[in-house]
Amino acid sequence: MATDKPRAVEFFGAQFERQIAAHDYQLNPFEERALPYLSGDVLDLGCGLGNLALAAAARGAHVTAYDACENAVEDLAARAIASGLDLWVKAVDLKGWRPEETYDAVNCIGLLMFFAREDALAGLLAVRDAVRPGGVAIVNAMIEGSTFLAMFDPEAYCLFAPGEIAAPFAGWEVLHDSVEDFAAPGGKLKRFRTFIARRPA
Repeated sequence: MATDKPRAVEFFGAQFERQIAAHDYQLNPFEERALPYLSGDVLDLGCGLGNLALAAAARGAHVTAYDACENAVEDLAARAIASGLDLWVKAVDLKGWRPEETYDAVNCIGLLMFFAREDALAGLLAVRDAVRPGGVAIVNAMIEGSTFLAMFDPEAYCLFAPGEIAAPFAGWEVLHDSVEDFAAPGGKLKRFRTFIARRPA
């Protein structure tokens, strides 16, 4: 059956269905790394199932979470209501998103690589602009060297060049910066850069 949804939304929508059915809500390694930096008013862009958003809310953060996968958002909304935690979630197409307010922490894990290069680079600037003075930006995305591309729309993805993720945050205090490789199906490779920085107060 034909669909007009981006390939990534279809890919992760199916993955999230499996995880919801299995009650698989564990934080992944990137989310575990990000969690200690999420406090105060937090924005989670591309929240997926919202495991990190819920974990941050459980630690006292006021969390706003956005994702394009409606099944993930519906599941997170139900879990947030059941938990009574301070979390607001909405289904949002984040391509072209620009902030209307600022936050103490902005988390963007595994999102921007699913946009065409121009939109991905604009998304980095949007993350930067959404962070308050003294606040923290957390960005994680696949970079050049990755060979696993199955979840991407051929015309709409971005493997960031070395340095591109950090460039908009020049002058910020770098709290974490790492590049990690992960094996993928078919002998392929996923290479991620995780960059965490604090905006000058």
